[in-house]
Formats: sequence, structure tokens, C-alpha cells
Amino acid sequence: MKLEFIETINNIDQTQFENINNSQYPFLKYEFLSALEQSNSVCTETGWQINHLTAWDDKELVGFMPLYFKTHSYGEYVFDFQWANAYHQSGIKYYPKLLSAIPFTPCSGPRILLKPHRDNVVSDSMFEKIIEEAERINASSFHYLFPNKDSFPTIHSDKSDAKLLHRVGMQYHWFNQNYNNFDDFLNQCKAKPRKNIRRERRSFVDPSISIKMVEGSQIDESLWKQFYLFYCATYAKRSGNYGYLNEAFFQMIGKSMPSSIVMAVAEVDDQPIAISLFFKDEDTLYGRYWGCSQEIEFLHFELCYYRGIEYCIKNNLKRFDAGAQGEHKISRGFKPIQTSSYHWIKDLRFRDAISDFLAQETDFVLSSINKLSERLPFK
Repeated sequence: MKLEFIETINNIDQTQFENINNSQYPFLKYEFLSALEQSNSVCTETGWQINHLTAWDDKELVGFMPLYFKTHSYGEYVFDFQWANAYHQSGIKYYPKLLSAIPFTPCSGPRILLKPHRDNVVSDSMFEKIIEEAERINASSFHYLFPNKDSFPTIHSDKSDAKLLHRVGMQYHWFNQNYNNFDDFLNQCKAKPRKNIRRERRSFVDPSISIKMVEGSQIDESLWKQFYLFYCATYAKRSGNYGYLNEAFFQMIGKSMPSSIVMAVAEVDDQPIAISLFFKDEDTLYGRYWGCSQEIEFLHFELCYYRGIEYCIKNNLKRFDAGAQGEHKISRGFKPIQTSSYHWIKDLRFRDAISDFLAQETDFVLSSINKLSERLPFK
């Protein structure tokens, strides 16, 4: 078996890639990663130098892991800025670092693709190769973000310097309990939250505002253009920039992977005033971006949460991941759940300090999940 780092996913034949990708998870699709690269949303100039790790059996692809050489920590959503500051204050460089993640996408899912029946051998070799590469290029660390349980790292090395530290995070997800319709979901809620949700939705019975779900090839170039304007406006208002992704990226995925994409579109006089963008796979809906041209009370909740819940019920999707943050989601039926990331820290002094920090952080996060779960609206 040969392990090789590559500078673009386009160095891999798409058919070979799809032969080892048995999931419909949208963010590790060839088309998604390729669009990030081809649009230059992800490139050396944006601080994401591509360094994907591949495993080959002769000329057959048997393993793939997205990998980036990072010179900052933006667009990751597992926050290590405090670690970087501690390094800086100690006169030690934190950057560069190695990162395995989906850029700008805090959605748990597969992070390593493997040919069936070769899983453990290939996986172990790939993780060990990354640690070797981090040592070779003098990277401070390696970070493995938002893997699902099937992609948890396996390093069976006896070397203590191969140890990965586990970090726990929290998000809010909605789960479909085989509901027949939205009212069926509401009937499982206590009276007060049920009343509040109905009150929030009542505004959109108004015939002057129409809301529709648009998906796949129904999303044309002009709608993508309108969405991108809303996307930029949201980022400009929130952070003073126009976001990590450019219009070329969205136009590319609209053409290359339409079956994975859904929009909720609010219109007045047939003109979009707000759009939320979702992705989907075989059992999960992922809410990713939203924007609007008019501030209307509860419109964000309607497009980003309630229409997503309705879509899941109608299409028998089991889970709705509506985004990384937002304690306000709890009263609307989104449960606090645990997420995971793994971290290799080269410097033993910092590794010990970070390990102690993570132990305390884990206790806090797990306690928060338990306490917040008591605030769920269900009977």
C-alpha cells in the first residue's frame, strides 16, 4: 500500500473516489470538495493549503482523507484561538498546523473514506502518516474535526507521541419520531411551547408572503445569484465581510450536485425576500446559510427551522442539523447533542496543559447538555 499527499482532489479519478464513498453525506462528495477548490474558496491564498491524504493499492484508491495545511483557525468552528494565543505568549509558533475537516462546515459526518474490508489497516496507516508529516513539516498540531462515530480515529501505535486528545462540543439537532405531519410533532410538545410555535408561524398565513421549498434542478442560476446576495448581506451584518464562499462556488454545486440541495424561499410579489439553504443526504437535513432583504419577525425561524422540520417529516428524514449554535433552538424541539473532535499536540508541555483543559471542558459540556435537555418542550 502506498500513501500519497495530493494538492487537489482533481488528481483523483471521480469514479475511483465514489467507489470508496458509500455515503450520501453531501460535504464529502467529490463535487463539493472540487467546487471549494475550483472556486478558490479553499486555496493557499485563503489560508487553506490543500494536502489531502490518499491510500493506494497499486493503482486502486483504497483510502482518502481531506487534509489542509492551515495558517489560521478561521472557518473551522472548533475554536483553538486560546491555544494559539498561549503558544504566541510563550514564544512558540502555533501555525502552521494540519487540519482534517470540511472547510466552513461544522456538520458531523465521515472524515475518512476507506475501501471495505481494509478499514483498520488503511485507517491506522493514514493517521500515523499524518503524524509523521506533521513532524516533518514542524507543524504544531493536527486537528480532526466533526467525525461521526464511524470515522473516529484509530491509532493503535504504542508510541505516546501519537496520542490524540478528544474534545467534546455541543450542537442542537431535531429528531424525527416518525411524525405524520407538523401538527403531530406539535402535539408532542407541552402547551406553552406549542402555543409559542403556532404564534410564530401564524404570521406566514398572510397571503402577501409566500414560502416555497425549491430543490434540485428547480434552483436556477438567477435564484443562486439572489441567494448569494443574501448570503453576503448576512455576513456583512454579522462580521463585516462577505463570507468565506464566493458566488462561483454556489453556482458550481448547483450544477454538479443538485440532488443534495434544498432551498426555502420567501417571496413578496414573486420576488425573493429571504432564502435559507439546506443540504441533505439519505437520512439528514443540514441547514447551512440564510439571508434576507427585509427584516420580518419570525421569518428566520420559519425558513431555517420550521420549514426544515416539515421537509424532514414529509421526506422521512431522521435528523435535522440546523447549524452550530443557538440555545433558542431548544424550545423549538432541537435537542442538545455531543460532537467530537480529536487533536494531536506536538509539544508535550502544551499537550499536558490542553489535556487538563479538555477534561474540565468536557465535564462542563456534558453537564450543560444534561441541564439544557431538561428545557426541551416535549411532554
